[in-house]
Amino acid sequence: MTTWVENPRGGRDRGPRGVARAWVEVVVRPRRFFSHGVAPGDQAPGLVFAVVTAVAYALGLALLDPARFPATGALRAAVVVLLVALLVAPAVLHLLAALQTLALMATVRDRAGVSETVQVIAYATAPAPLAAVPVLELRVAACLYGAALLVVGLAVVHDTTVGRATLAGALPAALLFGYGFGGFGALAALLRAWYII
Repeated sequence: MTTWVENPRGGRDRGPRGVARAWVEVVVRPRRFFSHGVAPGDQAPGLVFAVVTAVAYALGLALLDPARFPATGALRAAVVVLLVALLVAPAVLHLLAALQTLALMATVRDRAGVSETVQVIAYATAPAPLAAVPVLELRVAACLYGAALLVVGLAVVHDTTVGRATLAGALPAALLFGYGFGGFGALAALLRAWYII
């Protein structure tokens, strides 16, 4: 399912510099990024991007919020980060892409391919490392922005309305940003702190 296109038409630059440029572009100019930076069949840069953001999130948790990190000690933390990079991030990305594809089939008639959907989800994780910072407001904002990036990416890449993209992306966004990156837990804690619930 993941391919590496040597000479893509469009798509992303390779290497650390390409990942850094993609991060800045998707955060600052998402509509333009999704319009020009997602290429059919060129999933590898998106997969690398998702792995880098997932590892940055895991490292951020280990360093800044060890109570939320699933391992103690340097060796265990290194093993968890390695598992995130090699297994968790790629598996979650492709499972969510399958779910997202099914949702798009139900809501968007003429849509782009699965490869483009994988890339949209991968690049929507750009704000995820900020969700590791133990500041509830920042975690909620990062997860909401990630969900918004997913909706914008779906709308642009699959050439549909924001309403249809929101409907199609609701469940994957809830799973990825609400549960995976802790947005729901942070929102609940924030509301408790404000005595709303």
